[in-house]
Amino acid sequence: MIEAVNIEKSFDGKEVLKGISATFEKGKTNLIIGSSGTGKSVLLKNIVGLVHPDEGYVLYDGRDFTNGDKQLQTQIRREIGMLFQGSALFDSKNVEENVMFPMDVLTDTPFEEKLERVNFCLERVGLENVNSKMPSEISGGMKKRVGIARAIVNNPNYLFCDEPNSGLDPQTSITIDELIAEITHEYNITTVVVTHDMNSVIEIGQKVIFLYQGNKLWEGSNENITQSEVKELNDFVFANRMMKLIK
Repeated sequence: MIEAVNIEKSFDGKEVLKGISATFEKGKTNLIIGSSGTGKSVLLKNIVGLVHPDEGYVLYDGRDFTNGDKQLQTQIRREIGMLFQGSALFDSKNVEENVMFPMDVLTDTPFEEKLERVNFCLERVGLENVNSKMPSEISGGMKKRVGIARAIVNNPNYLFCDEPNSGLDPQTSITIDELIAEITHEYNITTVVVTHDMNSVIEIGQKVIFLYQGNKLWEGSNENITQSEVKELNDFVFANRMMKLIK
C-alpha cells in the first residue's frame, strides 16, 4: 500500500497540488484521473520521488519515502517498476536489452539468469521471439508491452503507469489495460495508473481518484463513478465520452 499524505507542490509561485491525501491499495488498479494540467503527473512524480513535495510525505507500506535516508529511498526505488508515457524505450538497444536494462543497473544477477527472466517477462506480455528486434521495428502496442515487461522484470512491489494508452488505437488500449490489471492481480502489486481515458476507468478502475485544479474532488470505483454528484467529475466524464464519439 502507498499513502500520500497532504501533498502540496508549487512551481514559480503557482500552486499545483493543494493538500492531496490518498491511499493506493495493494493488489488493485488505482487510477488517478483528470483533465490535462490538473496535477496528475505532478502527483505521480511526488509519489515516486522525481519531485520533492513542499509539504506532506509519501509512505510505502509504512516506510517514509519522502523523509527517509538515502539507503531507504534506494531500497524502495528497487521495488518500483515504471511504465512511461510513450514507452521510453532506448532506440539503440534491442527488445531484449531494453527489458534487461533494470537488471543490469540494479542487480548483479548472472547473464543467463537475467536472460531467463527477460524471456519469461516477454512471454508474460505476449511477446515471444522478438528479442533481437529494435524499437523502430515494432508497433506502438508492442512497445507498450515491452515497456510493461521491463517494468516487471525486477519483480516490483509497486507499478506506476503514466498514460499507458497514449497514442494507441481503442482495441490495443483495451488489451494494454487488461494486461496491466492481470499483472496487478497475479503478482499482488500496488499499481497506480495516471490516465484521462474513461475507457480505462470503466475497464480497470478498482479505485479512482479525480483531481481538479490541484484538488482531490472525488474518490471511488468504476462501479459508482457515474453516480457522482461532483459537477466537475460529471463534466469530465461527459466530455471524455463525447470525444470518443467524435473520434
